[in-house]
Amino acid sequence: MFKPIPVAIGLRYLRAKRRNGFISFISMASILGIALGVTVLITTLAVMSGFQKEIRDRLLQMTAHTTITADGAPMADWQHAVEVAHKDPRVAGAAPYIEIQAMLSGARVQGAIVQGIDPALEPAVSVINTKLKKGSFDSLKEGSYNLLVGQELAIWLGVDVGDTVLVTLAEVQGTPMGAMPRLKRFTVSGIFEAGYNEIDRGVAYANMADLERVLRMDGVTGVRLKLHDMDKALDVGVDLAHNLRGGYRVSDWTQQNANLYHSLRMEKVVMGILLSLIIAMGAFNLVSSQVMLVTDKQADIAILRTLGLTPGGVMQVFMVQGSLIGIFGTVLGVVGGITLTLNLERILGAIETLFNVKLLPEDVYYITGLPTDMQTPDIVIITVIALVMSFLATLYPAWRAARTQPAEALRYE
Repeated sequence: MFKPIPVAIGLRYLRAKRRNGFISFISMASILGIALGVTVLITTLAVMSGFQKEIRDRLLQMTAHTTITADGAPMADWQHAVEVAHKDPRVAGAAPYIEIQAMLSGARVQGAIVQGIDPALEPAVSVINTKLKKGSFDSLKEGSYNLLVGQELAIWLGVDVGDTVLVTLAEVQGTPMGAMPRLKRFTVSGIFEAGYNEIDRGVAYANMADLERVLRMDGVTGVRLKLHDMDKALDVGVDLAHNLRGGYRVSDWTQQNANLYHSLRMEKVVMGILLSLIIAMGAFNLVSSQVMLVTDKQADIAILRTLGLTPGGVMQVFMVQGSLIGIFGTVLGVVGGITLTLNLERILGAIETLFNVKLLPEDVYYITGLPTDMQTPDIVIITVIALVMSFLATLYPAWRAARTQPAEALRYE
């Protein structure tokens, strides 16, 4: 005889044909409900993770993973900082920069961040040199006073390659007429498209030596680092600041873009909680089917009790039977979710072809297509949630079955 007995009986109930077809229908509905919830949750979180990864990659390819700045003063010995950074095996590249708020005047006026970069070192920390739509990155030569502007910024200013832009810097200088902002006319030598609106409309690049001369700075704002593993950004920055032995401030990409990443993470968590309600609906259906099954099996329960099965054993019978339904629905949902996610791009293309529509038009969205990023921890968490909900759904029906009195159940049999 197969032991333990409750498991054997629970498996038998799962395979046996039910006298009440409605109970079988409710059981199947609960399986499909759990499977649907798991599938939708896996696919949705994979899409949200994909969009987060796409936004993060587009932003970080133009900015640094870690930034080190001098505390309250320009960093004069930045060459030493770059040399020390390159000795760290976790650092992929290092480059100095100058950053200042400015007002750019063309046909219209727009505020922007002007960054002074070293054209020889900048490609080690960003891909600005590969994002030019017009002009040349090599045009940022010392003494040229050239400027690279984002495509959105160029459209707003009404300028093109070869046009001049008046740059009004936030720094002031003393003149016979009093304090006046520093003004310098730059020539637009290139237009880039980063694929991220805040950069395309709010950032312009100039040669670091030119900007240093205009600002009359003796040094740079700081040094930016690109790492092999961006998740270690803060640790690498702190270690480098200690090695430099001075007053330095360290910030990483999560701090510089805190609002964006916190909002994306919160959106993912809230969406996961809301979609978990679909799994909960399947679990409620499981409760209903189990309660109806307990009612239908009153005589069987009474006979098992008279044969010596304890109330705890009766509970185990229905807990096993209900848990197996939950496990089957969860496995079906995980397989369906992974399959749907892997083929989501093809499904999207088929829908666009079938209905002759463009769901993510290139002239509206920076991100075309539907990026996905399935993460193993997400799948594990979803699986555990579904299994726990299914298990909890079996407790009340099993408890009701354990309270069945044999004499009452067999009175009218």
